[in-house]
Amino acid sequence: MNRFVSSCAIILLFGVSGFFAEADESAEGTLSRDEIEHFERRIRPLLSEHCYECHSGRAKTLHGGLRLDSAEHLLRGGDSGAVIAREKPEESLLLQTLRYDGDIQMPPRGKLDAKVIAELSDWVRRGAPFPPSNDEADQATANQPMDLEQGRRFWSFQPVRRHDLPVVKRSEWPLRRMDWFVLSSMESAGLTPSPEADRRTLVRRLYFDVIGLPPTPEQVQAFVADDSADALERLVERLLQSPQYGEKWARLWLDMARYTDRTASWLYNSGEPHLYRDWVVNAMNSDMPYDDFVRRQLATDLMDDTGPEDLPALGFLGLSPTYWKELKLPCEIIKVIVADEWEERVDVVSRTFLGLTVACARCHDHKFDPISSEDYYALAGVFASCRQSERPTIAESLYEPVRKAKSKVESLQAELAKLKKAKPQPAEKIGELTAQIKQIQESTPHYHTPMASALVEESLHVVRAGQTAQDGTRLDYRPEPQDLPLFVRGNPNRPGPLVPRRFLTVLSQQSQPFQNGSGRLELANALTTDAAALMARVIVNRIWAAHFGRGIVTTPSDFGKQGAAPSHPELLDDLAAGFIRNGWSLRNLHREILLSATYRQSSRHDVQRESVDPANQWLSRMNRHRLDFEAWRDAMLAASGQLDLTMGGPSLDVDSPDNNRRTLYSTVHRREMATTLTIHDFPDPGQHSDMRSPTTTALQGLFALNGALPARAATLLAQRLQKECATDVERVDRAYQLLLSRAPTDAERNLGQTFVNAVSADHERKTGPWEQYLHVLLASNEFLFLDWCCERKRLHRCRFIRAWTVVVRFRISSQNRWRRRARTKPTGIQLHVWIINAVLGFDFQNVLARFCQKANQLCQCLLGWRTPAAISP
Repeated sequence: MNRFVSSCAIILLFGVSGFFAEADESAEGTLSRDEIEHFERRIRPLLSEHCYECHSGRAKTLHGGLRLDSAEHLLRGGDSGAVIAREKPEESLLLQTLRYDGDIQMPPRGKLDAKVIAELSDWVRRGAPFPPSNDEADQATANQPMDLEQGRRFWSFQPVRRHDLPVVKRSEWPLRRMDWFVLSSMESAGLTPSPEADRRTLVRRLYFDVIGLPPTPEQVQAFVADDSADALERLVERLLQSPQYGEKWARLWLDMARYTDRTASWLYNSGEPHLYRDWVVNAMNSDMPYDDFVRRQLATDLMDDTGPEDLPALGFLGLSPTYWKELKLPCEIIKVIVADEWEERVDVVSRTFLGLTVACARCHDHKFDPISSEDYYALAGVFASCRQSERPTIAESLYEPVRKAKSKVESLQAELAKLKKAKPQPAEKIGELTAQIKQIQESTPHYHTPMASALVEESLHVVRAGQTAQDGTRLDYRPEPQDLPLFVRGNPNRPGPLVPRRFLTVLSQQSQPFQNGSGRLELANALTTDAAALMARVIVNRIWAAHFGRGIVTTPSDFGKQGAAPSHPELLDDLAAGFIRNGWSLRNLHREILLSATYRQSSRHDVQRESVDPANQWLSRMNRHRLDFEAWRDAMLAASGQLDLTMGGPSLDVDSPDNNRRTLYSTVHRREMATTLTIHDFPDPGQHSDMRSPTTTALQGLFALNGALPARAATLLAQRLQKECATDVERVDRAYQLLLSRAPTDAERNLGQTFVNAVSADHERKTGPWEQYLHVLLASNEFLFLDWCCERKRLHRCRFIRAWTVVVRFRISSQNRWRRRARTKPTGIQLHVWIINAVLGFDFQNVLARFCQKANQLCQCLLGWRTPAAISP
């Protein structure tokens, strides 16, 4: 029963934070960016196509007194009452009519497709979120042409320029140009900068930020002891030149490029996706200019100065999600699936490079930004004119004999498969074919040449396989490019006028149709010329957000009207202009940030600063942030001496005990993501991810306490300490230096020795005392967070170790004295409060107070007793 109560306490504690956050959001009545985007891309087109003819302000006759074109009218309902039942969404009148379950059946011309009903049903189940709109304004502007000149005046479409440095009071503080703009905003808000972080904090911060790995104790000590004026500059330069720099920053790009090592099992793919990942790493390490980096990923095969070795760059599009196409279905259905794939390409290109949600214009002109449906189909035509294909990383003249050899091997393997099914099997013939296949493979030069996931210039046409729809579908690839018609309401089965392939009108001085093949190269050139200012702002903001935990624009893939306005517009402008002037060098951008006084600030808690600026928008202190899973896992491997720094090559299973490589090289499966990655906020590799969304869940805590990775790291680290150190005191000191980049305090040192001796005295232990002690440190907040400098930090850590001591002794002992101790049930709950508080950072008194209230209620309800006041925070 004690174990059950403790488990309930864990669930309560983990759930309480998310519960109250959700309640607060509901109280505000606002919709998230994802909800708005989902509605505009998925729901509004369906309502417009199937409902608005009779149930909107534009209907000639409003049927049933019901309008579905605004949130207000949707909630109001019609003559038959409310159409959305928020308490019981499945019983909503809207869903009953769509499913033909009642007397009212809509639409009257026939029941909608099951996929459409499922999409609308999911929307209703999620509360039918509907972005606010001004009906009169919508009606007034519905038939008016888009005002592009007015649209071009929006801040993100303006040219970038270097600004004059602002006047500040503390002119001695800035060290780089960016510091003047930060300090000016800070002083305008009545704030002053925080002191500079101590050198141990700074070196750990730099190592994780630049290369994603912790510094060794020797590297920390060398930097602390180096009192030369340029010590920091030399450290930053050394880290930026490290091969591990490319590995760290490639992950940021791969999230946006929805990189995957494996895709659906039904897709044939003999290519090697890791070639794209390795290309990105090498591009980062060579400091490839960002404009060239972009061009190569869209059209390296069409550029004169690149060769077949650059073809892996096309993985940005070559690894795009491909949706299931059952060709026995009518081509009208397959056309919709193919159109969805083109929409995905438009979406990822526009959001990644431009920070614009162009895909929202598939069914109608963009509701907020100056992007028309014609703009959408002009870009979609580019992706409709190229085909995903595997291509060799050597010249075609060298690969042609390989292609013939592989064709021969394929036919022999088919024949071999038939012989193996025969009964009895002709062993002699099977042996001959096997030997022949091996001989061809070994004698053909370049037979095992790596194949890149790339593109070829072929347009896709979906046609009927026969005379009628019942004959199925055929996918026809043709060498010439194609212009797409404007699909009415986004439906490819309702084509409108043809739209020539071209760039976005709002970003073009003279929007000319693309003439060369698919237009990929012309699109790439337009991005880096016509849209250079916007593209520079977007990537500068992404790098800034990665260093500070918050972007200057907090919606990194939406620089449109629905996105957030920049907190420091002149700073963003100045950084983007300097980025272009310095040759689009990402390394130079990193230097500007890392060597600034803004970056060097301490993250120490200050009541006055946090009361004025709780979100730290004005950067009067450094943000403390949690390591992502890759850095956390890599740090465990490094501390325990397991880390394999071999670069490149095929991926390995993240949970394999033999996988000691950096987490970057762990397998990403688009359809069957590893559970370890899923519970640690790894992004969905099936869609563009502009930033990680950190969560705190029970599964993460259970992984930290019981997962194979931290347990194995603790065991190997214990073995390392036994070899390197002679005494317990030395081992405790070395553990702190390896894991936390500092020496322990006297209290921490004594506590460690006490813990080890206490557990060693218990002869019934399952694991060694050092393994248990090091597991505590690996699961602690200070190891998991950068700049964990809360005043209560050490108190929590001491509580955590004391609590862990009792929990371990309770679990490993079956003696009666521990069974008697188990009857003190409140202690078990209190220990879990301490443990989770230390591991995951629940150091907010109001959250703990709410937890304790719920814990008291739970214990009283289940067991009939009250917890003592000692459980309160």
